[in-house]
Amino acid sequence: MSDNPWQSPHAEAAADESVPQGILTPLMVRYLKEASPWIRFIGVLSYIGAGLFALMGGFFVIAMLARGSLFDAEFLSVLPGASMGSLYLVAGVLVFFPARFTYGFGTKLRNYLASNGEKDLEEALRHNRALWKFNGILAIVYLAFFPLAIAGFVIAIFSSPAF
Repeated sequence: MSDNPWQSPHAEAAADESVPQGILTPLMVRYLKEASPWIRFIGVLSYIGAGLFALMGGFFVIAMLARGSLFDAEFLSVLPGASMGSLYLVAGVLVFFPARFTYGFGTKLRNYLASNGEKDLEEALRHNRALWKFNGILAIVYLAFFPLAIAGFVIAIFSSPAF
């Protein structure tokens, strides 16, 4: 047992050579073969989605900023639209990383099925781990954001002149 209380218990098991190594059964390989094209397909669609988000956000920001000028009173009226376009750009970036990990997982899985090399399977699983780690961190950020958003909405409602 490690002296580090923050170390994952799985990290020690992975480093321990006495842990029995399993093999992939023919049924497991069949499932991987059937899943690999779908994983790559979802990765490609995610890349396309990320690109469309970024493209739409860029057009939105440019269109809104072109509508007003920096020295015009109307400029303040286009800031919400430009902010929305910026959110689309951020969404495009956030969709890009899971797309990269998903496509990488599917591609490395296909390479493993063609070569039957352990390194290819390790790389595929590394991409899969990165995908779920990214999704987990994003979920934590979302969970942290919701109480802040609710508090902001409550403050906005109680500070409005209509209340």
